[in-house]
Amino acid sequence: MDIRIFDVSDEAAVVSLWERCGLTRAWNDPHRDIRRKLEVQADLFLVGVIEGRVAATVMAGYEGHRGWINYLAVAPDHQGQGYGRRMMEEAERRLIALGCPKINLLVRSTNQRAMGFYQRIGYSADEVVSFGKRIVSDDEKKG
Repeated sequence: MDIRIFDVSDEAAVVSLWERCGLTRAWNDPHRDIRRKLEVQADLFLVGVIEGRVAATVMAGYEGHRGWINYLAVAPDHQGQGYGRRMMEEAERRLIALGCPKINLLVRSTNQRAMGFYQRIGYSADEVVSFGKRIVSDDEKKG
């Protein structure tokens, strides 16, 4: 697998991958998420390519206090082969190079498989409650 920075020509393949992996939700427009990421640290939006096709993604960010991981995905037919670990290692490497001291990520409480994966690669559950507030609706007219 070759890991490289996302290119706009990857968008359809990335959204399809996220859908196949169950990462999309009605209230989050994945195309808007991609456009937003391209405006902020686009070099931390990575794709893993196998035989010319996007097979994995990870979207990382660093705001000066903590690093964040979003949209880690590996195509179902490539899962269990170490590609998720490789994507995370590359995201971690890039965040460390920026001086990032800690990485956070969110996992849906029903996703036991993802929790097991993150535990196996050295992550642990923090004793926190995540709060969120939607300030821009993705349900608004797309533009």
